[in-house]
Amino acid sequence: MRVSLLLLLALGVPLCGQEAKNVVLFLGDAGGVATLNAASLLGHGEPLKLYIQTMPNIGLSDTSTASQWVSDSAAGMTAVVTGQKTHNGVVSQGPDAVRREKDGAVLKTILEYAEQHGLSTGVVTNMNVTDATPAATYAHVNNRGDFARIFRQMLDPRFGDGIDVLIGPGLPAIDEALAEEDASVAELMKGGGRPLYDSLDAIPDDARRAVALFESRDDFSLPQAVQRAIAMLSKNPNGFFLMVEGDMHTSDVEAGLRRTLELDDIIRTTAERLRNDETLILFTADHSFDLRVHGGMRGDPLLQDEEGATEDGTYRGEAVRMDRTHTGEEVVVAAQGPGGERVHGYMPNTQIFHIMMQAYGWDKDTE
Repeated sequence: MRVSLLLLLALGVPLCGQEAKNVVLFLGDAGGVATLNAASLLGHGEPLKLYIQTMPNIGLSDTSTASQWVSDSAAGMTAVVTGQKTHNGVVSQGPDAVRREKDGAVLKTILEYAEQHGLSTGVVTNMNVTDATPAATYAHVNNRGDFARIFRQMLDPRFGDGIDVLIGPGLPAIDEALAEEDASVAELMKGGGRPLYDSLDAIPDDARRAVALFESRDDFSLPQAVQRAIAMLSKNPNGFFLMVEGDMHTSDVEAGLRRTLELDDIIRTTAERLRNDETLILFTADHSFDLRVHGGMRGDPLLQDEEGATEDGTYRGEAVRMDRTHTGEEVVVAAQGPGGERVHGYMPNTQIFHIMMQAYGWDKDTE
């Protein structure tokens, strides 16, 4: 028995009931089951070759909202990080919110719980840092398009000292929104308590807090950004919470699948780096996307050379078809590390929040 226990510890297998010191939540935006399948076929020539598909704990999550069967990123991510459903377009506010018209109840996020408990927190994304998915971790607005209000809330946290590491694109859109209020990112950041950097290389090796904003996703490396974030957050002996978003929308089929492969490699690298009994690693999607593999032969390229794109933006290839819309079927939840065993079977997307809270050993505030 003792030998078996030592072997499990040596392999980095968490013991049942052990609490997590860190949680890394990977969110594949629009990364449904069909997208994962197609990415494996495109990148590896075989199904089931993604790291995500080898993770030991797998479940399926419903993504419906408080009012609709098909979710956007705002409602989908709100459910994941707060444990409550809301309406499309609403960011971490309750279903009593009316988009663009009325604020709803403020929903406390897993990132805010982490700040309250003294952990370091980070958000890394290859989409606008004030877009719905990252915003849902730290902001509370009735309209996902209110970039100015979202950015200001990032600088005025409700708990702790706010996000320690924020890396991603979107600088022009945020500055444009702030300009309507005679403000700018650079101006607001001067008193924000976090240095603002325009490159990953500019972040000092001993940094514990940093904001790096870029014009576009092409201006930085997402894999490098994730590793820099982990290095900074790991300096906190209390632990950390990190959310990493990768855009898996396949409106451009090949580009979307290539980004899916990139995020899968990031998850693999992160799992190898944090292969211990302290870190829960989770992957899920906020919603699915209407892409399907509907043909093809083993040994043939998944995406043939023929012109599959159509004038209306859809795609009709020999093996793949794509309609530019979100869809409502369940998405994968995959996990490893302490608390990962709670991921199994079908579940509502709100359950993912509770899985993270239980992994940390925290109780949800009573209403």
